[in-house]
Amino acid sequence: MIEIKNVSKTYGKKHTSFTALNDISVTIPDGASVAIIGKSGSGKSTLMHAMSGLDRPTAGEVIIDGQDILKLKQKDVDRFRSAKMSFIFQSFFVQANESCYDNVSLPLEIAQVPMRKRREMIESTLESVELLDKLKSRARDLSGGQKQRLAVARAIVNQPRILFADEPTGNLDSTTGEKIEDLLFDYNKQSGCTLIIVTHDPDLAAKCDMRIYIKDGVIDSVVKAPKQTAKMDEKSEGEQ
Repeated sequence: MIEIKNVSKTYGKKHTSFTALNDISVTIPDGASVAIIGKSGSGKSTLMHAMSGLDRPTAGEVIIDGQDILKLKQKDVDRFRSAKMSFIFQSFFVQANESCYDNVSLPLEIAQVPMRKRREMIESTLESVELLDKLKSRARDLSGGQKQRLAVARAIVNQPRILFADEPTGNLDSTTGEKIEDLLFDYNKQSGCTLIIVTHDPDLAAKCDMRIYIKDGVIDSVVKAPKQTAKMDEKSEGEQ
């Protein structure tokens, strides 16, 4: 579970200050698919950065699995994030001159996964995104859709419990974008990970269990799909 409590983020000082997030509180249940929706400049990416530890809020708490990550030292936040989270961005951020194998290998190297096990995990993950035949190809030789599938493979190879995707289909045509969406939601369902997508696309957001609408740095509304509401009700009854 991710609990955001009274989180604010202000940039600058005094008369040059700008409040990107203003006293935001929201709870995201384990295993949910969540869309953070808003126009450019609404604060949606800032919220994702705050809840993932990529950026430190000015005030508030970010509690993940009972741990307030804002109370950790930066090196411990980095360790926590590498153990539990992965990220996919609109601009792919793959290593252009490296092979697909080496791109997907990177998070496993950081996690010090043994070489023999690493190869098995990389090949299995590349196969799941239909890129096994590109194992030795350099990332720069892939199409835009293939680069984003490679980014997905790199993000899920170490089986993160929380997967963040910031406008993951923003640079893709609709057909390719749908394939990426299917990969993300399939991983969410099969692994039970929490999937958090930053988007301005209402069609993509509609596929999620939960939608957080943000405007001018505050939460405008939170909408839960009927199936997610039922899950949460069942969990509440079980805890009584």
